Amino acid sequence: MTLRAVEDALAPHALTILGGLHPDRDELPGPVGTVLLIGPDEPRFWPHIRAQSEFADRAPDPLDRWSRRVLEQAAGLLGARAVFPFGGPPWHPFVDWALRSGHAWHSPATLLVHDRLGLFLSYRGALLIDERLDLPPAGRRPCDDCAAQPCRTACPVGALTPDGYDLGNCHEYLDRAAGAGCMSRGCAVRRACPVGAWRRATAQSAFHMRAFHP
Repeated sequence: MTLRAVEDALAPHALTILGGLHPDRDELPGPVGTVLLIGPDEPRFWPHIRAQSEFADRAPDPLDRWSRRVLEQAAGLLGARAVFPFGGPPWHPFVDWALRSGHAWHSPATLLVHDRLGLFLSYRGALLIDERLDLPPAGRRPCDDCAAQPCRTACPVGALTPDGYDLGNCHEYLDRAAGAGCMSRGCAVRRACPVGAWRRATAQSAFHMRAFHP
């Protein structure tokens, strides 16, 4: 198997490899030589999935159901296993995998930042592959070259700081009229990152915000 073969299996679903790692021995059950983290291939992701059946049947969790269907399909074609950051147990350490992938880091605002997607990083799942594949070349933490670091001060209520995330303050703000911008366009901190924001459709951000703050 090659990374090209994996990308070819993901491409029809507007998904792509966002990093990978070689897990430690016995870290996962069964022979696993490579973990590949899979996420949206922006900006074509949102138009693609909005046309899928899960978004027309009015059942809950359309994005998670779609992710499970297409990633399990791709895994079957590749002879791999698909695992997800939702629907556990078992729960899989996606944040730890991200930090070990060479493409994601903690940002100054504590959210994970990706070298291509910035603070709009999200994973739809991971593929566990028996073989030890060559990994994508490691990226560079974009925050190291970002002199302004606007994410530090973008939150109107200071809910995201190096000291932690004030979840209650965030939800309280979103309940007010002043929070309408975050609800309709996405988290102000994520939008402040100069990396990757242009790739994310506004409607996609609004969908995620409704899931986060119904």
